[in-house]
Amino acid sequence: MRLFSFFILFVSFLIINLQAQNTDEGWRDLFNGTDFSGWNQKGGEAVYFIEDDMIVGQSTLNTPNSFLCTDEEFSDFILEFEVFDDTELNSGVQIRSNSMQNYMDGRVHGYQIEIDPSARAFSGGIYDEARRGWLYPLSRNEHGRTAFHNGEWNHFRVEAIGNTLRTWINGIMCTNLVDDMTAKGFIGLQVHQINDANLEGTQVRWRNIRIKTNDLQSARYDIDPQVDEISYLVNKLTEMEKRKGWRLLFDGKTSSGWRGAKLDHFPEKGWQIKDGILTILGTDGGEATGPGDIITNEQFSDFELELEFMISEGANSGIKYFVDPVLNKNAGSAIGCEFQILDDNKHPDAKEGINGNRTLASLYDLIAAEGLTVADRPKQFKGVGNWNKARILSTNGYVEHWLNDEKVVEYDRYSQMFRALVAGSKYAKWEGFGQWPQGHILLQDHGNTVHFRSIKVREF
Repeated sequence: MRLFSFFILFVSFLIINLQAQNTDEGWRDLFNGTDFSGWNQKGGEAVYFIEDDMIVGQSTLNTPNSFLCTDEEFSDFILEFEVFDDTELNSGVQIRSNSMQNYMDGRVHGYQIEIDPSARAFSGGIYDEARRGWLYPLSRNEHGRTAFHNGEWNHFRVEAIGNTLRTWINGIMCTNLVDDMTAKGFIGLQVHQINDANLEGTQVRWRNIRIKTNDLQSARYDIDPQVDEISYLVNKLTEMEKRKGWRLLFDGKTSSGWRGAKLDHFPEKGWQIKDGILTILGTDGGEATGPGDIITNEQFSDFELELEFMISEGANSGIKYFVDPVLNKNAGSAIGCEFQILDDNKHPDAKEGINGNRTLASLYDLIAAEGLTVADRPKQFKGVGNWNKARILSTNGYVEHWLNDEKVVEYDRYSQMFRALVAGSKYAKWEGFGQWPQGHILLQDHGNTVHFRSIKVREF
């Protein structure tokens, strides 16, 4: 009997050992624990050294972002590491990143997995270093903002497979990004630049850095269904978006599904479709004095709308919703709630209205856009000549405006407060403004060149 028990224990040990081997199969360490073989430093002059099998990065005053980078480049992989960061020091880990002389004199650029010990709590988010800025801020995943623990070692997992980038911290899923800009590059450990002498010498530490580059599909973690997928594919839908009911409102090639707001067809000139981009061409800067606004053929009630826009210098435009094109057949734009698109620095309309309620991403003439995710964080605009993302969410009367995936406006269109705001605005003469059960979506002609793409919607 004792021999049988011993046999059972032995077999159990073998099974557990085999499971552990299978779990670790294909992994290799990126750091040998003794020297920086296989690594090189780029960018600034922060200090990197080795201590007790850890890589330690130490901040240096008045030097740019520094990166300790792998000599080897990687395309598809699963990366794991542990990090311990001083609470005053921002950091990150670059993946699929590059440094080329023909791009900003060799500046490191590419996807960065954020390490953020500040109150903003965007650790695990994905930032595009020296390119497009935030791609997946943790404003889209409040639970993910709780994953990182200050003053402790934190375990990160990054899955970069095909055009999907996903992150976990301490087992909590933080991001689910789809983007196809860069498929291959090095991995880099960042020490962020500092300009405050009190922060000199602050440190970030990494250990147990390992990577897996084969049999990736079988090793993938399950997706948390509560974590939004954010896609930057141009005029395309992901399989997950299709399953969740998303559809394109602009196919990138034709004007199908759109017409002039005051026409029964699409404008014959003034709106251009080229290279997958829908553009309103600049005229005289007037409101609907050129080719005019365009609206969807369909009407929408409870919906989620996303699109990307790019403005020219000094431009004015807008995305309207709950639009009733019958109300205004005279000069000017069709009537509806408006997500303002504006160059706040150069267009005079930014100084009109009340308390900034005519600025970029505001509910035009009613509610000013402001950062609502993180206290005292301003709204995030990526600048003139760059693509910015607009998101409008309408459910059961509750409406949100998002700019570059950070919430900037929220309101209840059936509330007494909303009606009071309308009564004091230019919309007061339109009975029931903003409270109609449904309406068209509109892209505005305000006489300036503005580009649109990746226009997609889902209904609830």
